[in-house]
Amino acid sequence: MRRSDAATFLIDAMADDMVERLSFVRHAPQASLVIGACTAPLADHLSRDSARLEVSTATNPAEPLEGGPFEFIGVLGQLEAVNDLPGALIHLRQALTPNGLVIASFIGGQSLPALRAAMLAAEPERPAARLHPLVDQRAAPQLLQRAGWKDPVVDSYRLIVRYPGLDRLVADLRDSGLGNALARPAAPIGKAALARAHVAFMARADADGKVAETFEIITLTGRRSRAGT
Repeated sequence: MRRSDAATFLIDAMADDMVERLSFVRHAPQASLVIGACTAPLADHLSRDSARLEVSTATNPAEPLEGGPFEFIGVLGQLEAVNDLPGALIHLRQALTPNGLVIASFIGGQSLPALRAAMLAAEPERPAARLHPLVDQRAAPQLLQRAGWKDPVVDSYRLIVRYPGLDRLVADLRDSGLGNALARPAAPIGKAALARAHVAFMARADADGKVAETFEIITLTGRRSRAGT
């Protein structure tokens, strides 16, 4: 059951940024698809003037997309845990109309340094994989080129969130669908290791008792060619 205070700040930030980007490029699509949890401001922007908007939280971008072609596809999250990211980027391009636009935002590889350090401290001798690999921004441009995106742009920004303890950070990650997505996750962490993780996490606390954690948000922007290739 989803908590009444479930964290939505990552999706909210991605969606607000997406609206700004769409306004900047003056792209007013008449048929759009949003993959992920679409916020009200983003839905309002994309459905203006009776434009068609489809929203799906169940669509797998690693598979061919149905219902298209679309003039715009927005992806909120989703891509950080895709096994075949180049394939997903190709499917997104192929679901566009000629000159259609994709904006995809997801959590990047420079995220969660405090949590990573705490997990290493918890199991110093044989650290287990507690987080699935995340995309490094430096690798993204080559991925877009391989996928055939036109006019590709890759950029990122960081959100700093301050936490009173490790438990709340873990709860926020679960709310955001950022739990461990490995096919073979490690065995549950033991009580002693978990206690060490809590101590290591709180060792980073500022004077007010809160720990600053970083979320890197990577955004990929690109188009399908005017020829539709």
